[in-house]
Amino acid sequence: MESRTYDQAVSDIMERFARKTGMISSGHKPQRYLWTDAFAVCNFLELHCRTRQTRYLDLALDLVNQVHEILGKHRGDDIRTGWISGLAEPEVRRHPTAGGLRIGKKMGERKRDQAYDEQLEWDRDGQYYHYLTKWMHALHQVSARTNDPSYNRWAYELAKKAHAAFGHQDASGALKRLYWKMSIDLTYPLVSSMGHHDPLDGFVTFHEINWQSASQFGAETPCNLAIEIAELSKMCKQSSWVTADALGLGGLLFDAYRVLQMTAKQNGLIDHNILMALLKSSCQGLQVFLNHNNVRSDANARLAFRELGLAIGLHAVANMSAMLENIPTLGDDHRVQGMLQTLLTIAPLAETIEAFWLSPKNRKCESWLAHENINMVMLATSLAPGGFLELKQSNQSDAS
Repeated sequence: MESRTYDQAVSDIMERFARKTGMISSGHKPQRYLWTDAFAVCNFLELHCRTRQTRYLDLALDLVNQVHEILGKHRGDDIRTGWISGLAEPEVRRHPTAGGLRIGKKMGERKRDQAYDEQLEWDRDGQYYHYLTKWMHALHQVSARTNDPSYNRWAYELAKKAHAAFGHQDASGALKRLYWKMSIDLTYPLVSSMGHHDPLDGFVTFHEINWQSASQFGAETPCNLAIEIAELSKMCKQSSWVTADALGLGGLLFDAYRVLQMTAKQNGLIDHNILMALLKSSCQGLQVFLNHNNVRSDANARLAFRELGLAIGLHAVANMSAMLENIPTLGDDHRVQGMLQTLLTIAPLAETIEAFWLSPKNRKCESWLAHENINMVMLATSLAPGGFLELKQSNQSDAS
């Protein structure tokens, strides 16, 4: 499919998403879901970049506001009302992320005295750390594209709150870990185990927020996450990230590309060991994924959004390889070169995944329709990934 056709497909998908989820007047009640909306914000930014139509920038900003208005408040079926943070007007307008953001699940959260049901928990509301980091990234992208530091400040405030609420000591009291899922008001854990890549997501995303803040405010930035980054770094050094899950693999590649972009643009490697571990884990996991023939099954046996997460990450591989020319210490590292060459041979899989889910026949299956919103948005991201993958930095003088 040619680039122009891809642009039209992305535009059609995102226009339909805006109508279907109540972003624009369409008779549909607003349906906000934090993960999907984070990708959608980036897609609207990319459409604005490609078409220069202000409508798409307006949609991105409107979506941010709607997410904060809905997911920053208690559910309509909850006895509690108002903003999760407890802040009152007009202060809450300056700090809309101060209490975190709900996932947006259809069912209410599990109460403290309710029995845990693993299957049912997937349908219950609460707060996910890895959803919050995706929203922080979306806010960073808006801040950079608009030269408005308030969006990155909201990302910073969300990062501070998430780290404080999700972080806890393990049984030995020696290692700080992250709960996987917290209650809506962040007062108790709903799932006590730690997400496989949560410390990594936080580590890279918090660096991203600091990186943006430095460009907007200089060395004396009021938004500094150095303490949180140091704690997450310790967690990362004791973690293994190898996974054969498609979405997890895409996340590893996304994180590796962000590390390389920030390294190339600030002339200092964030963490050489973490970059090496990201690339090595990606190569190992992809080999397992491919050996299991996971992209040759019937549509109903596959989850589109997970595969499309991998496709999005694979789109970063060629850019990573080219970027090494600007980082001499890495460009001369044969281990890095070798792993990227391996990844380059696998990268065409992204187009195979996209072609499968672009087929109208495959989008009629139950597995697509059951997750239609997230599938649509992540297909659009894979077709036009720049708004999500490419880190931008505000011009300091413009942002002041």
